[in-house]
Amino acid sequence: MTPVKTAARWGGAAAVAAVLAATTLAGPAEAQDRVRWQMTMGFPSTLTALADTAPWVAEQVNTMSGGSMTLQVFEPGKLVKGTEVFDAVSQGKVDSGYVWAGYEIGKVPASALFGAQPFGLEPMEMMAFMLEHGGQQMMEEIYAEHNIMPLYCGVISPEAAGWFTFPLESLDQVSGMRIRFAGLGGEVMQKMDAEVTLLPGSELFEALEKGVIDATEFSLPTVDEQLGFFKVAKFYHLPGWHQPSTNQYLYINLDKWNGLSETQQSILRTACTAGVAKSIARAEALQGAVLNTFTEEHGVTAVQIPENILMELQDKTDEVMAEFSEKDEEFNEVWSAMKAFKEEHKSWKELGYLPRDWMSRADGE
Repeated sequence: MTPVKTAARWGGAAAVAAVLAATTLAGPAEAQDRVRWQMTMGFPSTLTALADTAPWVAEQVNTMSGGSMTLQVFEPGKLVKGTEVFDAVSQGKVDSGYVWAGYEIGKVPASALFGAQPFGLEPMEMMAFMLEHGGQQMMEEIYAEHNIMPLYCGVISPEAAGWFTFPLESLDQVSGMRIRFAGLGGEVMQKMDAEVTLLPGSELFEALEKGVIDATEFSLPTVDEQLGFFKVAKFYHLPGWHQPSTNQYLYINLDKWNGLSETQQSILRTACTAGVAKSIARAEALQGAVLNTFTEEHGVTAVQIPENILMELQDKTDEVMAEFSEKDEEFNEVWSAMKAFKEEHKSWKELGYLPRDWMSRADGE
C-alpha cells in the first residue's frame, strides 16, 4: 500500500499510531524470544563522539532486555563497507547498521536531509524535529519503501568546515581545488567549481599528505585529531556551515523489525533515544579542549570563515536545495517541513538564549 505522504500525517499523533500498527500487524503473531543481530558500522567505533555511541546503545539494549537481545558490533569492512550499510540492510545481507544518513543520496535524495542540512537545523533543533515534530515518522514512511526501519540514534555538534593549507579568504580559491566533501555540502562545493571526492576517513590522511586532495572536511575536532589532519594542514576552518548537526541512525531490516514483539521494538526505540542524548552530551563535552590543543600545541590556526563567504555559500545552498526539491517530491516535502519548523522556532532561538558572543562581550574582549 502506497502511503499518503502529507506533512499533516507525518507530524501528528495519528502518524505514530499508523506506523506502529503497520509494523506490528505485519509481523508474525508470536515474535522470536531471543534476538541475535549483526550491527555493522558506518564509521569505526573508535572515533570518539562520532561513532562510539553505537556500542553504548548495544550495551543498553542488552541490559534492558535482560540479555535476550544482542546487537553484535562489526567495524566497517568486516561485513560491508561503511558506505554500503543502506544497501546491505535493505537487502537483508545484514540485520542492522549504525550509520550517518546520506550515503544513499542517489537512491533516496531526502536521506541527505536527515543526515545534515547546510545552514540547517542545529543539534537541539534536529532532536526536536525528529522526536517531537514528525521527523521520525516521515523518515519511517520514506525508508519503508526500501525495506528499512530507521531509528534516530545519535547526533553530534557541528563539524568543522575543513582543513586547508592556507586560510580561506575568497571562494575563488576553491575553484579547481580537489577536496573531500560529503552530502549536500559537497553539492554546494561543486557549485563553486571544486573537484569534490568522497573518500572514507581511513584514506584521508594519506590522500592529504600525498597531495591527492588539497583539502578535506570530515568531522569534529576529537575525530579530526585522531585522524591526524593537523600534521599536514594547519588552517582549521569553522563554523561547520555544511553540517550544523550530524545525525546517525540505526537502520534495521524491515522484515527483522516486523518480526519483533512490541516490547522488543520499544527497547530499541528507547535505547536509540538515549543514544541521541548520550552522543550530543559527549560531543559537546570534549570539543573545546581538543580545539585548544590544536591551536596551543600543534600550531594550528582556527579560521572563522568570513561572513561574506558564508553569505555566498548560503546563496549556493539555496540553489542546491531548490534544484533537489524540484526533482524529488520526498526531498521537497521533508525540506519544507524542516524549514517550517526552523521558522516556527526562530523567535525562541533568537530571544530565549543569550547571544553566542555574550561571553566575549561580557568579558570586554
